[in-house]
Amino acid sequence: MVNSVDVSWQLDGMAMEGTLARPEGEGPFPAVVLVAGSGPTDRDWCSPMLPGTQGSARLFAEAFARAGIASLRYDKRASGPHVMDNLPRLSGRMSMQSHLDELAAAVRVLAGQDFVDATRIVGLGNSEGTLHVLHYATSDQDVPFAGVVLAAPPGRPISELLVSQLALQAAQVPGGAAMMPRVEEAVARYTAGQPMDPDPTLPESVRMVLSSFETPMNLPFARELWSESAKEALVRLEIPALVLIGGRDVQVDMHADGDPLQRAAAGMPNVTFAFPANANHVFKEDTRTPAEVAASPGNGYNDPDTHLDPESLTTILDWLRTILKA
Repeated sequence: MVNSVDVSWQLDGMAMEGTLARPEGEGPFPAVVLVAGSGPTDRDWCSPMLPGTQGSARLFAEAFARAGIASLRYDKRASGPHVMDNLPRLSGRMSMQSHLDELAAAVRVLAGQDFVDATRIVGLGNSEGTLHVLHYATSDQDVPFAGVVLAAPPGRPISELLVSQLALQAAQVPGGAAMMPRVEEAVARYTAGQPMDPDPTLPESVRMVLSSFETPMNLPFARELWSESAKEALVRLEIPALVLIGGRDVQVDMHADGDPLQRAAAGMPNVTFAFPANANHVFKEDTRTPAEVAASPGNGYNDPDTHLDPESLTTILDWLRTILKA
């Protein structure tokens, strides 16, 4: 039985919402705060840009509760039910710090629950969310994390990750590879501090992705994100960390991203790596080929018949039980 309740709070005069999940019993329980990835991804790790409502964060929260671990998953201010009210106030103010402020506020809400042991809270981030978890864990916070789970952290700068993702998509369409030099030229301009100015002959979908890094709403966050990877903060981490990259992830690669992260963490006994063979980017079990994934709307991440990858879930739960004594 999983008991869930929605909660709300204010941050800088803007509404935030989340869902608390608690196990059966009195507690106090160890807990996890779940941090979503990029864009308008909501508390369940669903997005209006992707079909389906079977979000991994909700599935993780339910599995954690059954294992005796409470959780809070929350909507960023640029996602969820209050997004239209919040967006005008966030325009031009979104930054790494604003995302960190959101996470810190969520942790305070979680730590303030009478059924939660505030000394045993772990941060679990997915994709871009791993960067915010790392920033929290390597800064001075009122409620320190007991550990972190980094699910699909980028081991390369986001600019390189973007190019590799566009190249994978381009490879699935006739003549797609020929457009990559024009993509790389736009990326090089932006990296040099110039306008992206994508070539008008590029497909509209590609131009939209590139131009999204220049929209006033996303600045200065997009510029900060552009050159960041998880390596910089990982080497400063002093608490236990579990790093997972799925073998079926078509966005973060177990070698291109995992290898530099492993090199950065060499000699750090507090960092554990796992590469579950059939896990995709959101840690669902997925045995499709990259071409089949790319051809599926929204990569099929949140389709109704999807479920958490068993190897990933077991790895995370075993690690949490060791760290949290749950």
